[in-house]
Amino acid sequence: MSTAALLDVRGLRAGYGASVVLEDLSFSMGVEAVGIVGRNGMGKTTLCNTLVGFLPASGGEVLLHRERVDGRAPEKIAGAGIAYVPQGRRLFPSLTVDEHLAMLARRTRKKRWTPEGVYELFPRLAERKKHGGADLSGGEQQMLAVGRALLLNAHLIVMDEPSEGLAPTIVDILVDAVHHLVDEGVAVLVVEQDLRAAVRMAPRQLVMVSGRIEAEFTGDELLARPDLQRRYLGVGTADRSPE
Repeated sequence: MSTAALLDVRGLRAGYGASVVLEDLSFSMGVEAVGIVGRNGMGKTTLCNTLVGFLPASGGEVLLHRERVDGRAPEKIAGAGIAYVPQGRRLFPSLTVDEHLAMLARRTRKKRWTPEGVYELFPRLAERKKHGGADLSGGEQQMLAVGRALLLNAHLIVMDEPSEGLAPTIVDILVDAVHHLVDEGVAVLVVEQDLRAAVRMAPRQLVMVSGRIEAEFTGDELLARPDLQRRYLGVGTADRSPE
């Protein structure tokens, strides 16, 4: 794992109209898995949308490999090397697994991630390749959302609530996939409400409070400290069961 700066966020400010959600938010990460946790309403999804260009920043900087990407259109940010796995997956119900991946397959020739590589990472998708998005289980949909992002062959993948509503066996598959990506040199930023899932995916945890990174802990420290969980995440966060 490399800890040289891959993503550097400096004084980021963003919001909706007159409502400021992110205020002076800063952090950096290398080729590693980093978790962002916090109570609901702290700005975690707003941060994701700002990093990938869906929401324009009103201040600060986002640098990828020391080059500013804030202010660019989402497709330009994706082309620079940031891929997104959104909350809710956002798949096309009528398209098959194969068709979802084929939309990006032309850009993957001679690159690490191809549809075949996605099927190797997620064998269950290979078994379901002719099924439509609406016919997949929630876990299969999440695998497909991750696989679709991989076909961008990005340097950084941003995942918003990847474990939401998933059974433990599916979370296990996602955890293994995140570790595999980091081993292959892909950074992963995991925004999670489920502390246990976040810690399993990322040993380094950043805590968001009111639109800022308020604190940083190791995952083991957060799990071992109920006082920190109560202070930053709400009582019982680490024990939340999947839906």
